[in-house]
Amino acid sequence: RLQVRSFSNSVSSHANELLDKLQGHLHSRTLRPDLVHQLFDEMLRQPVPVSVRALNGLFAALARAPSSTICTDAPALAIDLFNRMARAGRRQVPAPTIHTYSILIECCQRACRPDLGLAFFGRLLKTGIKTNAITYSSLLKCLCDMKRTEEALGVLLHRMPDDLPNAISYSVILKSFCDSGRSQLVLDLLRMMAEKGSDHSPSVVSYSLVIDGFFKEGEISKACNLLHEMMQQGVVPDVVTYNSFIDALCKARAMEKAEVVLRSMVHNGVQPNAVTYSSLIQGYSTLGQLKEVARLLKAMRSQGSMPGVVICSSVMDYLCKHGRIKDAEEIFYSMAVNGR
Repeated sequence: RLQVRSFSNSVSSHANELLDKLQGHLHSRTLRPDLVHQLFDEMLRQPVPVSVRALNGLFAALARAPSSTICTDAPALAIDLFNRMARAGRRQVPAPTIHTYSILIECCQRACRPDLGLAFFGRLLKTGIKTNAITYSSLLKCLCDMKRTEEALGVLLHRMPDDLPNAISYSVILKSFCDSGRSQLVLDLLRMMAEKGSDHSPSVVSYSLVIDGFFKEGEISKACNLLHEMMQQGVVPDVVTYNSFIDALCKARAMEKAEVVLRSMVHNGVQPNAVTYSSLIQGYSTLGQLKEVARLLKAMRSQGSMPGVVICSSVMDYLCKHGRIKDAEEIFYSMAVNGR
């Protein structure tokens, strides 16, 4: 369930009641847009203005609220509420802070309206409020969502103050370029990050993004070279990094090499997860090596987990086509027991 903290303790008693109502409806996912507008407008009419911290809490909760049948787009609702506040006229409303704008730009991105995110960033610049890394990262996400990654890179390299770009800012750009099949350009950016050092140094997330991008482009040797480069920089691979290698090797039907990576993974203290096993199971199923599939399923059960529905369905389909109905039934019943 959505966990929502109390928005404020420093407003009038009636405004507190309204905030509590909003909190309760958010918590129970019963917050209808018309009810939000009613409660919000009533809050704005109170003689004691609602604190900006309280409003930021409300906007942040809406930004992260999951879609429901009652409210299908809570982030868009947060944007609408801010605009209502801006049109409040003579009613007392608090001035937005950097946190307000950061939340609103995030809302625009989550509501699939990155164009509005750019507009809010422009409004922020006009206020003279000092920007921060979070706000810029949200701006970069909006630009990348609009397929304007080159422009986002320009903002990162030339418009952001030198002390603001961090690993998160760079990762936004890295992912966007990788998604568009431009991993070689990303590799150059990654090395530039390493040269700058400090807060710019690429993290395991950054390296894993690029490694996965190389695999998707079929550049296996480049991915392997980057892994060695990553470890030379003192960055330790995590489960996501290893999973990228195992998945690529399994798809290439290089199961022996995938097992070598698996053993290295465990040796280095990184525990395989459902994604790891699912890649291996899919690989062995494709090759018809059902003994290995059974071994992996048993290993997963011993760890208290099961592969997803897609993988189980694939294995059952293979078993049925080869006359092993009983084995397929066992997998089906194990899925039912585990609530799959």
